[in-house]
Amino acid sequence: MRVYHSMASTGHDPQTFFRRGATIAHPESAERYLVLRQAAVDAGFDLCEAADHGLDPLLAVHMPAYLDFISNGWNRRGEIDAAAAELLTTQFARPQMHRRPNGLVGLLGYYTADTSTPLRAGTWHAVYGTAQAAVSAADAAIAEGRAYALCRPPGHHAYADCAGGFCYVNNTAVAAQRICSSSGMRVAVLDIDVHHGNGTQGIFYDRADVLTVSIHADPANYFPFYAGYADEVGHGAGHGLNLNLPLAHGSGDRIFLDALDVALARILAFAPAALIVALGLDASEHDPIGVLKVTTDGYVKAGRAIARAGLPTAIVQEGGYLCPALPLNLIAFLRQFDS
Repeated sequence: MRVYHSMASTGHDPQTFFRRGATIAHPESAERYLVLRQAAVDAGFDLCEAADHGLDPLLAVHMPAYLDFISNGWNRRGEIDAAAAELLTTQFARPQMHRRPNGLVGLLGYYTADTSTPLRAGTWHAVYGTAQAAVSAADAAIAEGRAYALCRPPGHHAYADCAGGFCYVNNTAVAAQRICSSSGMRVAVLDIDVHHGNGTQGIFYDRADVLTVSIHADPANYFPFYAGYADEVGHGAGHGLNLNLPLAHGSGDRIFLDALDVALARILAFAPAALIVALGLDASEHDPIGVLKVTTDGYVKAGRAIARAGLPTAIVQEGGYLCPALPLNLIAFLRQFDS
């Protein structure tokens, strides 16, 4: 299996994160990329630097003004503090307050959902580069049957016009749209991150050509809190084409794999031409911020079941945070596509 990546991924490396009332080391660190890349190298996968496909694949998913903010916001840092290491705000837009301001502090709150997505000197190059890996993997999946995009930062919480949950550009959506745009094919997205893929759901919610399925921890008291419930089924042309399978916190392999059976049955009934897997490894029993209890054997079985679906598949890295199990679970999953 080819592994597509971008060395620019290390350029974005936030240091701290305010989580549940405490300031902690930022879980979405550049070291994640280094650990996962080394695991792929050690396992003998074919490591490929992503080609530059330009901005158009990102514009096919995201609003131009939003991408301009992500790409140029750092250049405006003098409006706040020219010596700042990162740009954040404490004011966020709400549905009741939706006017787009001009100043950078206001724009930070307009285009981001929380304080997990600061703008830093290398942020744009990192998110642009990793989106190119998703595009390359989508192309390779159609040409060769399977590919893995080692995307970091992750993407599935990013909406068309909003960053959040460590995510800036929605790499999973970029990969899915790449296939839709280039071939007119219908695509299914299967998200197995511990967190609901709210951004991906939002991007495709009213689309008839993309089925979105997410298996995740119950969001009633867990990120992203405001989306990911079972009654969210799509809208308009997309009605019936969004399936959420929230799991009780503490659920292990049996419940996770049972939900995967439901997900794959729905995907096969949709009969897509290709599958995008949003591979979150944070459902692991060892993940430092996860609340599910999936074992390494669970990832083996999940990978095997998805591979047996027999669809051209692009696997896009989402969450999964530093712990000894992280690289083991990645390789356990990917190996099933080479067997």
